[in-house]
Amino acid sequence: MNDQIIWLDAPGDVTQFRVEHHRCQPPGDGEIKIRHQAIGTNFLDVYHRKGIYPMPSYPAVIGAEATGIVDDVGPGVSIFQKGDRVAYAGPPVGAYRSTRNIAAERAIKLPDAVSAKTAASSLLKGMTAYMLLKKTYNVRAGTQVLIHAAAGGLGSILVRWARSLDATVIGTVSSSEKAALAASYGTDHLIVGRGADIVAEVKRLTNGLGVDVAYDGIGGDTLLKSIRSVRPFGMAVTIGQAAGAIPPVPVEELRPGKALYHPSIMAWCTDVGQYREAALAAVGAMETGIVSQIGAEYRLADVAKAHEEMESGRSAGSILLIP
Repeated sequence: MNDQIIWLDAPGDVTQFRVEHHRCQPPGDGEIKIRHQAIGTNFLDVYHRKGIYPMPSYPAVIGAEATGIVDDVGPGVSIFQKGDRVAYAGPPVGAYRSTRNIAAERAIKLPDAVSAKTAASSLLKGMTAYMLLKKTYNVRAGTQVLIHAAAGGLGSILVRWARSLDATVIGTVSSSEKAALAASYGTDHLIVGRGADIVAEVKRLTNGLGVDVAYDGIGGDTLLKSIRSVRPFGMAVTIGQAAGAIPPVPVEELRPGKALYHPSIMAWCTDVGQYREAALAAVGAMETGIVSQIGAEYRLADVAKAHEEMESGRSAGSILLIP
């Protein structure tokens, strides 16, 4: 059977994507073949496409998460059988295709309560949220948290998960429409508008102190605002640059005693034990309703349109590719 694969011929804009049909290969030792039902997209994919995080060689296949049905089982695999519902996320990338062979240890069985689309939209983001809320900074009852893009795919999961830990959440959003969504996810306070004075608002909401931890996936000049919104001996966490490259940060901005952290879920997931810990935590969270809203769906062949929408910031929630 021939299947669809999306090649990225070189770093650049969406014109570098190329759709091709290829012949399926049987899974190797320790591998399973997954016929994808839904493929998740993340801003990480944009960074890979643009070459901000370059691929080892080109042409390349990007994409860090997907869900599907086990189509075949390779030698030495006993934990899966044909027909199992599974999901995976993290390295090695290569999910932009209709079928894929992966190491069985990277696959997670999906419970009946979690749909393929929900898992594809939420697994990597849920794993990231787990890393950020429990490993990077131990968020717990009473922790004051600043979450940028609180209506987005990762932001919505961070808000829900932080609230489940009884943290107080301050969210930022760009519009009143997104504010309504972020409020529905449980934010305690919202800062609305791209021109809002984030630092002043955070200080007002925290009686002049600042938040314990700020999660910043916006980048650009927002990171400096995030650092200034953190209390003394608190932490600012940079997790992306959706608004552009981050300028140099003077070390003096970290006085008195603030920490600046730059974790990577992909680096975290290179260790199989850590990967499975985070993945199982994310699936468990999905079962309780901690999920990303699906903002849009595109056919796999329309990957260019999906990337354009992702970069535009129009969509609130995750964007899926459907083979």
